[in-house]
Amino acid sequence: MNSATLVAAIGTVLREEMRHPHLDRFGPQARLNEDLYLDSVQLLQLILALEMTHGVSVPEAAINRQDVSTVADLARILAPEPAAPVAAEPQAPSEGVHGPMPYDLKIHCFVSCVCDGLKARGIDHRPFYALIWDAEFAITDGSRLAYHSDAMDHESFRYWFERLYGVPLVSWYDHSRSKDENVATLLDLMERREPEASIMVMLDMFHLPERENKFNQNPFPHYLLVSLSDDPDLWQVRDPDFRWEGVIERERMLNAIRQPSVAGGYRFDPARAHPPTAADLTAFFDACFRFDTNPLIDAARAIVLAHAEGRGGLRLADLGEALRELPVISIRKWAYEHGFAFFWRALRWPDPEFQRICDEIEALVNGLTALHYAVLKLARTAEAGGEAAELGPVLGRLDALDAQEFAIKRQLAAAYAAWRQASPDPGRATSFRERLPA
Repeated sequence: MNSATLVAAIGTVLREEMRHPHLDRFGPQARLNEDLYLDSVQLLQLILALEMTHGVSVPEAAINRQDVSTVADLARILAPEPAAPVAAEPQAPSEGVHGPMPYDLKIHCFVSCVCDGLKARGIDHRPFYALIWDAEFAITDGSRLAYHSDAMDHESFRYWFERLYGVPLVSWYDHSRSKDENVATLLDLMERREPEASIMVMLDMFHLPERENKFNQNPFPHYLLVSLSDDPDLWQVRDPDFRWEGVIERERMLNAIRQPSVAGGYRFDPARAHPPTAADLTAFFDACFRFDTNPLIDAARAIVLAHAEGRGGLRLADLGEALRELPVISIRKWAYEHGFAFFWRALRWPDPEFQRICDEIEALVNGLTALHYAVLKLARTAEAGGEAAELGPVLGRLDALDAQEFAIKRQLAAAYAAWRQASPDPGRATSFRERLPA
């Protein structure tokens, strides 16, 4: 197929097979997320349908492409045309990890909100991201993976943020009170907010469809920062996780906050922040580093096996839905970059080694995306009849990902040990190497 034929095939799959309701703007330049409301899972399902029903060859690299914005982009990567050679432009020398860090990671809304004030004050927020790559998730009824559940809270994040940076995070949301009572508390806090203070609220982003929601979750619990504007009908909203700031209608915000799917909020004063001490950082790393386990991969393997063995009436055909939220959790693995960057800058280790590890982190995230595609393919094959459904390749991918992440953690353990040796109170700097699997 050429690109034009593929665009037509994409439209056919969306219309006839996926019964997608948002096709009024379909065309080559239609944006997959913003115009067609395709989330990351639906995009993989679309690619899978093109492979299995239209015979499109899908290289694994195409599944992991980050530059796919429009229908034409998707068609182009699935039907690549020879490109004219382009002369490489000379690159200016770069300090790499030891120079300015022009990017940040948007992978966890709570952490992005509380770290926003640190960045504005030049305080290094990157150590705090060590809480993210193995952050809590849930396995719900029916052996389904979930990035959020009512039973989860952020008390470990709250405790360590206060201890490391000296900023109390005061919960203004009272779970024993009604939604209306909590909204009244929020409105009062906003009226009395000091200029330096931050007010954080959890809302359901699914009810703000004009905002970015690449996962198209329903519900989509999400933290952001709010304040009043000059117009009483508009709120000033700052979303550090999605790097967005603007105004949204007051009533739309209140509707998203009142949803039964969400509950939570904090107030804090970033002006009180100070850099963490070496002793507190050591205690923090000791508490949150988990070098001997990979919880996400372990959970994914358990869910796959539960469906393969038919426990409690589970079916392989339902596996895709059971792991639907895997992409929301997989992106947390990018947090490793901030962890390594902190140690590399502190130790003044060579930038090429840091860049090599970043490539390994990217390979891990891409591998989790490829795993998700393989899971969707397995579930679809099982739904169609099951004879060709092969569990082995999926389990093999899980084992390979396990080995990849353990390799990253061994390098992190070595960097941490070296950092502790260089710190005023190194303690048992090699203790974590003793906990690593052989």
